[in-house]
Amino acid sequence: MHIRPTPYDHPDAVKLSDEVLLEYNVRYPDEPDGDVTPLAPGMFAPPNGLFLVAYDAEGRPVASGGWRARDRNPENNLDGDAEIKRMYVVPEARGLGLARRILAALEEDARAAGRLRMALETGTAQPEAIALYTSSGYEPCEKFGHYRTYEDSRCYAKPLNPTP
Repeated sequence: MHIRPTPYDHPDAVKLSDEVLLEYNVRYPDEPDGDVTPLAPGMFAPPNGLFLVAYDAEGRPVASGGWRARDRNPENNLDGDAEIKRMYVVPEARGLGLARRILAALEEDARAAGRLRMALETGTAQPEAIALYTSSGYEPCEKFGHYRTYEDSRCYAKPLNPTP
């Protein structure tokens, strides 16, 4: 497996993003449109973001994740936030540690870009995601983002200590 930076509008990134939206439709049937958070390719362009795609030995895209810079706004983000978006691993590649590797790479990149905190929103129908984040040092934080008023929404954050 190898992980590489990929533009958010690259066909492999689009394919994985579409797949995660389909999974959201299954997990959150009352939200038939999936995640409607406005996202644009430029939001993941360095130095204000990064999108990663993991490829298997045959070159198939099997996992993704990105961060985008977010500063204080009406949706409760804080100055210096790096918001995680579109973390996803295809079912046949789950359990291989790809999500943890992508998460670590995103944290490292956001830290190098001067971001102060990684933040994310997930939901109660994604217990695997919650387990990944809490086991990686993320703690519950004030709700933010498009789904901050939803009962099933859960937000987590982790300080990014500057590299010595």
